[in-house]
Amino acid sequence: MEKDLSNYRKSYEKQELIEDNISDNPMELFQKWFHEVDTHFDIDEANAMTISTIGLDGYPKSRVVLLKKFTYEGFVFYTNYESEKGKAIAANPNVCLSFFWHAAERQIIIKGKAEKISENMSDGYFESRPRGSQLGALVSHQSEVVENRLQLEDELKRLEAKYEGKEIPRPKYWGGFIVKPVEMEFWQGRPNRLHDRIRYTLDKEYNWLIDRLSP
Repeated sequence: MEKDLSNYRKSYEKQELIEDNISDNPMELFQKWFHEVDTHFDIDEANAMTISTIGLDGYPKSRVVLLKKFTYEGFVFYTNYESEKGKAIAANPNVCLSFFWHAAERQIIIKGKAEKISENMSDGYFESRPRGSQLGALVSHQSEVVENRLQLEDELKRLEAKYEGKEIPRPKYWGGFIVKPVEMEFWQGRPNRLHDRIRYTLDKEYNWLIDRLSP
């Protein structure tokens, strides 16, 4: 099988990223970009982000998760702590997040350290989820091998009956991580592949240093 993709090209011409128009704090620029993308562009799940970890086998692995909250401190998402992803983070908390908003010709790449959020915060978010999602967290032993689809569906039916009319408890193996950034790069597509790349790097005094990178 062979397919030549060398003629796939697009000229990026929608916007620009200039130092005169950016904040000293990258989280403020992230908030601005996220608001613009979520409000003005036709993008499904603007909060979808790729998280890359170093697995226990030594290989990097990337997958898409949903950002559920961001603050000046960092980026919060939820997962199964005993999943392949959770085990990788426990062994090496250095991770990379990336957002790619094609319609806006923008991407953001974030290096940071992941740590568990408080149990009461995980409890609060779990309680806000639809019952189906709550039960799904109980059904799924994420990343483990299952015999077939029917095994999952049967377990869901069993738990639906068990918790009918009852509150569904958050499993202790499920909760949130916050990724605290140490580097954030904002990429804005520009014509002739001369893209704008602005990088924020956190120094030892917790100040953000700003650099422009060559495309």
